Amino acid sequence: MKIIVLKFGGTSVGTIEKIKKISKIVTSFVNKKYKVIVVSSAMSGVTNDLINKSRKISDNFNTSEYDVLVSSGEQIACALISGRLNHLGYKSRSWLGWQVPIVTEGTHRSSRIVSIFKKRVLAYIKNGGIPIITGFQGVNFENRITTLERGGSDASAIMIAKFFDAEKCIIYTDVEGIFTTDPNITKKAKKIDKISYEEMLEMASLGAKVMQPASIQDARLNRINIDVKSSFKNIPGTLITKRKNINKNKIITGISFTKNDSKVTLIGVVDKPGVAASIFEPLFKNAINVDMVVQNISADGNKTDLTFTVKSEDLNKVEKLIKNNKKIRFKDILITKNVSKVSIIGVGMITTPGVTYRMFKALSKKNINIQVISTSEIKISVLINKKLVTKAVSTLHNEFKLEK
Repeated sequence: MKIIVLKFGGTSVGTIEKIKKISKIVTSFVNKKYKVIVVSSAMSGVTNDLINKSRKISDNFNTSEYDVLVSSGEQIACALISGRLNHLGYKSRSWLGWQVPIVTEGTHRSSRIVSIFKKRVLAYIKNGGIPIITGFQGVNFENRITTLERGGSDASAIMIAKFFDAEKCIIYTDVEGIFTTDPNITKKAKKIDKISYEEMLEMASLGAKVMQPASIQDARLNRINIDVKSSFKNIPGTLITKRKNINKNKIITGISFTKNDSKVTLIGVVDKPGVAASIFEPLFKNAINVDMVVQNISADGNKTDLTFTVKSEDLNKVEKLIKNNKKIRFKDILITKNVSKVSIIGVGMITTPGVTYRMFKALSKKNINIQVISTSEIKISVLINKKLVTKAVSTLHNEFKLEK
């Protein structure tokens, strides 16, 4: 049985006309003798509207009720898709996460799928049905609805592809695939034909919005190839796959960036074993993500300056948590707003010397000052003034000739 998983993002199902259009995509695969499983996000804007409603109700909205609330958007979209397919003469029904069930573990708002009971869905498929399964949601061991973080419908599709042993998993979105960088930043941005899991994970984690980072990790661990394609143009997209399937001739594959970061620096922290853990423990307990971290030890070894970045929307809470933290002592706290992280990503840099020099030299020629540096095996990130992001991305795109 040839099973294919088709996942449609919020922009792909954003209007009734778009739902009618993607229904034709679904039926085209049925006509090719595939057994199709559809996974859908909520219609674009619906989840944000539900989140805004929760904030108007309470500044501390209960997390389990938050999941019940925001998961309802997918229910609407799936019912509409199923309704359209039935109208076209195909057998179809919607399946909510708890009806499958898709079992999750972890905290509300950021759970992960651990198992999917496929018996009933498989029986429905074998009888000629097209299941439309809600993305982004599942049910935990306490029989409560859970969600998988924003963008979690990608993870739903990938894990469904795994558990149902699908031949393909196609992610349909409003773009033509994965680009070397945001085409809105530079017209020279080029669609990437193939990209490795590792590179895509870095790009998604560092600011690229096409796919959720956790879903890429799931695909990598389970070796599931993903096609990212446009819902609106019948053209090839980007294949996300393992490294050995890619013939690499470029050092750098892509450039990512963020737009809403802030930098926090603690001056003169009394250095002792466990001080870093003491600083970041309250942030962890409040689900605040810390990104770039740099520590400088004083000459006498008794004091340290610690710099890290957070999302700007978390800044006020971070500042309050740091100042109220009785476990640490420091001289001063410096806050820098309106900073952005620009990152170059590519497995080619592992075996190519001089990449760091080329990046820093290119930025210096454009008078772009680097505030913080962070590296891994396949990426180099720098923190710069937010106003210089467009210039930095365009400069690096030209330096590494990504348009070719």
